[in-house]
Amino acid sequence: MTRLRLLALALVTAVTLILAGCAGVAPEDYAGTSPELRLEEYFDGEVTAWGMFQSRSGEVKRRFTVDITGTVEGDRITLDERFAYADGETDRRVWEIERIDEHTYEGTAGDVVGVAKGKRYGNAFNWQYTLALEVGDRTWNVQFDDWMYLHDDNTLVNTAEVTKFGFRVGTVTLFFRRDDAGEADNE
Repeated sequence: MTRLRLLALALVTAVTLILAGCAGVAPEDYAGTSPELRLEEYFDGEVTAWGMFQSRSGEVKRRFTVDITGTVEGDRITLDERFAYADGETDRRVWEIERIDEHTYEGTAGDVVGVAKGKRYGNAFNWQYTLALEVGDRTWNVQFDDWMYLHDDNTLVNTAEVTKFGFRVGTVTLFFRRDDAGEADNE
């Protein structure tokens, strides 16, 4: 083999290994983990969440709480989310989520561009969508790559990477707690 071919083969192998290393975790990697997250069970009723948005440098830019009322009818979940930000601003988002099969979900909301798509395996759920985010007098379409992990029957941890044009804008971290958690813990 000539040196040029050997060099080309080495370069292709290196790029393949680098790209394979960047592939990341898939929802299927969590199959068999517990407790098992069933969105239609976890979000049926009242849930409270609190969290923050951090810029790509790590600076906390916004803190907020969310009161969520979930209703389930068959394979459809409606989440009425009411946001209260630390600066006094409020907002509301209503998700309409449909379970497509045992592992697949799709959803829409007023500020979501197109259809959100998600996969659930074991204690994890990966939810990806584009959000039309109001920034001053402009609207930015940013991509969310949400990962939710059920910690125990009442506690859900969520991290989301927010990107625009493939570049990381920041991270959202959220903690969810079912409002009946105290009752369940005391039983």
